[in-house]
Amino acid sequence: MILKHLLFRGLPALIVALMLLGTPTLAQTGNGAKPDYDAWQTLATRIEDAVEAGRASDTVLENLRNDLTSWRADFVGAKDLNVRTIAAVQAQISALGPAPETGLEPDEIAAQRETLNARLAELEAPRKRAEVAQSRADALIGEIDRILSERQTNAFLERGPSPLNPTLWSRGWGTFKNSLVSTRGEIVSSWNNPNQREAFISNLPRFIAIVAVSIVFLLLGWRWVRALSERFVRQRSTARGWLTAFVLSVVQLGVATLGLFGLAIAVYYSELVGLRIDPLLGAVIEGGFFIIVSVWLSAFVFAPADRSFHSFSLTEAQNTKGRYIVIGLGIVFGLSFVLDEFSRYDSWSSSTNAVVYFPLVISGGYLLWRLGRLLRLHSAAVVAAASADEVPRYVDRMYGLLGRVIILAGLGGAFIAAVGYFEAGRTIVFQSIETLVLIAFLILAQRVVAELWVVVRRGADDARDGLLPTLSGFVLLLVALPQFFRIWGTSDARISEFWSSAREGVTVGDTKITAGAFLTFAIVFSIGYIVTRVLQGALKNTVLPKTKMDIGGQNALVSGVGYIGIFLAALAAITGAGIDLSSLAIVAGALSVGIGFGLQNIVSNFVSGIILLIERPISEGDWIEVGGTHGTVRDISVRSTRIETFDRSDVILPNADLISGKVTNYTRGNTVGRVIVPVGVAYGNDTRKIEKILFEIAEEHPMVLANPKPNVIFQGFGADSLDFEIRAILRDVNFVLSVRSDMNHEIARRFKEEGVEIPFSQRDIWIRNPEALVPSVPRAEAKPPKAAKPKVSRAKSTSDDDKNGGGK
Repeated sequence: MILKHLLFRGLPALIVALMLLGTPTLAQTGNGAKPDYDAWQTLATRIEDAVEAGRASDTVLENLRNDLTSWRADFVGAKDLNVRTIAAVQAQISALGPAPETGLEPDEIAAQRETLNARLAELEAPRKRAEVAQSRADALIGEIDRILSERQTNAFLERGPSPLNPTLWSRGWGTFKNSLVSTRGEIVSSWNNPNQREAFISNLPRFIAIVAVSIVFLLLGWRWVRALSERFVRQRSTARGWLTAFVLSVVQLGVATLGLFGLAIAVYYSELVGLRIDPLLGAVIEGGFFIIVSVWLSAFVFAPADRSFHSFSLTEAQNTKGRYIVIGLGIVFGLSFVLDEFSRYDSWSSSTNAVVYFPLVISGGYLLWRLGRLLRLHSAAVVAAASADEVPRYVDRMYGLLGRVIILAGLGGAFIAAVGYFEAGRTIVFQSIETLVLIAFLILAQRVVAELWVVVRRGADDARDGLLPTLSGFVLLLVALPQFFRIWGTSDARISEFWSSAREGVTVGDTKITAGAFLTFAIVFSIGYIVTRVLQGALKNTVLPKTKMDIGGQNALVSGVGYIGIFLAALAAITGAGIDLSSLAIVAGALSVGIGFGLQNIVSNFVSGIILLIERPISEGDWIEVGGTHGTVRDISVRSTRIETFDRSDVILPNADLISGKVTNYTRGNTVGRVIVPVGVAYGNDTRKIEKILFEIAEEHPMVLANPKPNVIFQGFGADSLDFEIRAILRDVNFVLSVRSDMNHEIARRFKEEGVEIPFSQRDIWIRNPEALVPSVPRAEAKPPKAAKPKVSRAKSTSDDDKNGGGK
């Protein structure tokens, strides 16, 4: 039934809705014909009398509501009559300007103003009449919806006989037996008819052939296709293998469905189908198809271990139980189709319905309870398997919540059906089963889209969880949303009412924003955004690399093109949707004051980002220092700049800090920079010799520029050494640390070869009272202390205090 609804109702309704929503106009234009208001008056009066009496059946009210919907569509179209002429007249009145407050105006202008106002009133009269008629139609539709909702609610909450009452069992099952006997009697009566019996005998070979082929398709064809799938699909873990196995499984479903329909055709060829058998056969086909679908879905939802369709973290035994539960739910729901037809044809009483349906309701509730427990076991297993720093997937947590809902629906539906609220209990159980099947189809469809996207991305594993599969799931949910409403009792008329309301939209000021306008805005903006990104890619990868512009300038130009393109895309989308922003100017002006105070830092950073992109005091790849932090600029956006430090950590700086603060750019314009290498030698060395050695070391390094030449500076006489410095200009200052290290290694080697000593700090320590270091002894044993010689020790120190001189 779900597939039948989706194929024969859902898809046409979706196509019609998209056609209505996709129109670029802001309201329905209509066909230009004026409605017949006399006929409308007669119909409206008749509907008001019927609503006031409250005795019309649900079918009559639904038909009246459909008529009202058609009339309202005509009124919506009539509101747009003379729209262009009205706009032209209003423009002429605006051109005349406001009438003088004194009333003194030239006669010619006053006459022209009066003529235009009369013309405007005449043109607006049909529009106002259509608005009044539409409001009346809306009121009547709302009243009919209220009556139907009240009746549906009362029927849902009405308490009837309890199926647990033993006095109802014999009568209820007796009625069911009579229905079966009547069905058999119709078959016997048809057989006793000579014409029908003769037609059956003449069609007997065809009947036998169709039955034989149908049984083969229904019982053996399923296995044959599965054997074919296992033979040709060996790698189900890949996207191509999964899709191939899925297509073959759809073939399985089609073969079984052909077998079912073949049996129905064979029954019709028997010429024994009467008034009772005909609708009953249709119910059998629908119920049988639902059972086949449940068997097919069970192989996906609770797949065996050798299949790649695993959806839940369950054991093999639990998956087997899950498959049986899904098939059992399909059988329960499929049998309900047959009982529905018996109940409708024979007009079963409420007590008979309660007794006959109750075993199915209890079975369905029990199976829902079992299914809910399996979903909760899956959620618990996922949570238990997750590590301490790993968060379970959102969908796995939702499975746990869905399991609780299913358990509540199964137990609650069976309980309230047992206590007498049979209609409510039956609706909860059976509609829950149908909803679960629709959810399974949505999950399967989303999986198919994800695997197709993996194939498009040439096997990328991360594509399965990408943005497109996620958005496709959201779109599929929107498409299936009307079907969810249908399952739970919402009529097609009310669903159409929702689409009509979405098409008419809401009015903001003088602008009407409709679903069509929103869709147009989304499409135009998406196209503009895609064009902008394509243009950026072409500039970045094809055009700009062939110019002499530096990398920072190229990135700035590409970013600027992106911001301008997005702005133009938004402007084109607003214009294309027909949204007039002039009516929102006052509101926007009032909000801008408050937003300006609240977002002043963001605006400041945004403006600073634009300045950085235009002036380019820093560019991507520059080595800068900000507030003592050294790093390489990796990305400049309109709000912040990302700097990668030399320990490979990222620092995010607001752009306002780079504009207002002190920034040192070591590689601005070029990478040439200076290196300073300090050296200290011991006193007594030949300073000219040291200068020559250091100059040779600096001059021989390949990173040092020959022009200007490196310099060796004799800084002065230090406390412990003669201080020299090598100062050289490097061709790439980014290698300053490696150059300094290379020079230090070479200095150590050359000094060792030349016998030059590199001193270390040394200090003489004098102890004033050395006797304090001698341990005290008793007086009787005391001996005259010997004169203590001062001890001299030498200590190494590299601290700044020692270099500056120590204390005695």
